[in-house]
Amino acid sequence: MTLQRTVKAFVWKGNTHYIAECIDIAVVTQGKTLDETLKNLQEAVALHLEGENLAELGFAPDPNILVTMELEPVHA
Repeated sequence: MTLQRTVKAFVWKGNTHYIAECIDIAVVTQGKTLDETLKNLQEAVALHLEGENLAELGFAPDPNILVTMELEPVHA
Protein backbone atom coordinates (compact mmCIF):
# COMPACT_ATOMS: atom_id res chain seq x y z
CA MET A 1 0.00 0.00 0.00
CA THR A 2 1.37 3.41 -0.99
CA LEU A 3 0.85 6.13 1.59
CA GLN A 4 -0.06 9.65 0.51
CA ARG A 5 2.51 12.33 1.27
CA THR A 6 0.04 15.18 0.88
CA VAL A 7 -3.33 16.22 2.23
CA LYS A 8 -5.15 17.85 -0.68
CA ALA A 9 -7.23 20.98 -0.11
CA PHE A 10 -9.18 23.42 -2.27
CA VAL A 11 -9.50 27.15 -1.50
CA TRP A 12 -12.03 29.55 -3.01
CA LYS A 13 -13.42 32.99 -2.25
CA GLY A 14 -16.90 33.05 -0.79
CA ASN A 15 -19.06 36.15 -0.38
CA THR A 16 -17.23 37.46 2.68
CA HIS A 17 -14.44 34.95 3.46
CA TYR A 18 -12.03 32.55 1.81
CA ILE A 19 -13.00 28.92 2.38
CA ALA A 20 -10.61 25.96 2.54
CA GLU A 21 -11.85 22.38 2.31
CA CYS A 22 -9.76 19.22 2.40
CA ILE A 23 -10.50 16.57 -0.17
CA ASP A 24 -9.02 13.61 1.73
CA ILE A 25 -10.17 14.32 5.28
CA ALA A 26 -13.17 16.03 6.90
CA VAL A 27 -11.66 19.49 7.44
CA VAL A 28 -13.24 22.80 6.41
CA THR A 29 -12.14 26.23 7.61
CA GLN A 30 -12.24 29.86 6.55
CA GLY A 31 -10.59 33.24 7.01
CA LYS A 32 -11.03 36.88 6.07
CA THR A 33 -7.74 36.91 4.13
CA LEU A 34 -5.97 34.25 2.13
CA ASP A 35 -3.08 34.21 4.63
CA GLU A 36 -5.49 33.75 7.54
CA THR A 37 -7.31 30.98 5.70
CA LEU A 38 -4.11 29.06 4.98
CA LYS A 39 -2.95 29.45 8.60
CA ASN A 40 -6.35 28.19 9.80
CA LEU A 41 -6.12 25.28 7.35
CA GLN A 42 -2.70 24.23 8.69
CA GLU A 43 -3.98 24.38 12.25
CA ALA A 44 -7.21 22.52 11.47
CA VAL A 45 -5.38 19.73 9.62
CA ALA A 46 -2.86 19.38 12.45
CA LEU A 47 -5.64 19.16 15.03
CA HIS A 48 -7.61 16.67 12.93
CA LEU A 49 -4.60 14.37 12.51
CA GLU A 50 -3.30 14.75 16.08
CA GLY A 51 -3.18 11.40 17.83
CA GLU A 52 -4.35 9.51 14.73
CA ASN A 53 -2.54 6.57 13.18
CA LEU A 54 -1.64 8.26 9.89
CA ALA A 55 -0.97 4.95 8.13
CA GLU A 56 -4.51 3.80 8.91
CA LEU A 57 -5.76 7.01 7.27
CA GLY A 58 -3.54 6.34 4.23
CA PHE A 59 -0.93 9.04 4.97
CA ALA A 60 2.83 8.91 5.33
CA PRO A 61 4.30 10.48 8.49
CA ASP A 62 4.26 14.31 8.51
CA PRO A 63 2.23 14.86 5.32
CA ASN A 64 2.29 18.23 3.55
CA ILE A 65 -0.79 20.17 2.53
CA LEU A 66 -1.24 20.68 -1.21
CA VAL A 67 -3.59 23.59 -1.93
CA THR A 68 -5.42 24.26 -5.16
CA MET A 69 -7.02 27.71 -5.42
CA GLU A 70 -9.87 28.98 -7.52
CA LEU A 71 -9.12 32.49 -8.80
CA GLU A 72 -11.33 34.90 -10.67
CA PRO A 73 -9.91 36.23 -13.93
CA VAL A 74 -8.60 39.78 -13.94
CA HIS A 75 -10.24 41.92 -16.59
CA ALA A 76 -8.15 44.55 -18.38
